[in-house]
Amino acid sequence: MQINIVNHSKHSLPAYETIASAGLDLRASLDQPVTLKSLERKLIPTGLFIELPVGYEAQVRPRSGMSFKHGIGVLNSPGTIDADYRGEIKVILVNLSSENYTIEDGERVAQMVIARHEQAEWIEVKELNPSERGAGGFGSTGQK
Repeated sequence: MQINIVNHSKHSLPAYETIASAGLDLRASLDQPVTLKSLERKLIPTGLFIELPVGYEAQVRPRSGMSFKHGIGVLNSPGTIDADYRGEIKVILVNLSSENYTIEDGERVAQMVIARHEQAEWIEVKELNPSERGAGGFGSTGQK
């Protein structure tokens, strides 16, 4: 699939690192480094603007290595970029560690997955068809 993209950063376009990769790395586009204190969140610009086809979304997700090694996550994970959004892609990073973490220009801060989606049409009914699970939730499956 082809997607129109405008790159106002000084970094290369997001790319798949392997033939089987689902996500493309997003890089910080910063004039100066940004330090996240413990439990602090900040909006990190990427310098990227995209035009998705209707029926698709871009999901912004944490990078597993950054999360595991440094406790840095994407706060609204996954963040959704809708097909009609034309603003800059920005990532809400949060520092869940006890140590400060400094983000440098060009650092890979998140990954983006392009996904097809459907829009639901609601059909209001008086009751739902029964299922084996029923209303069980919050850890109820797999228990005997």
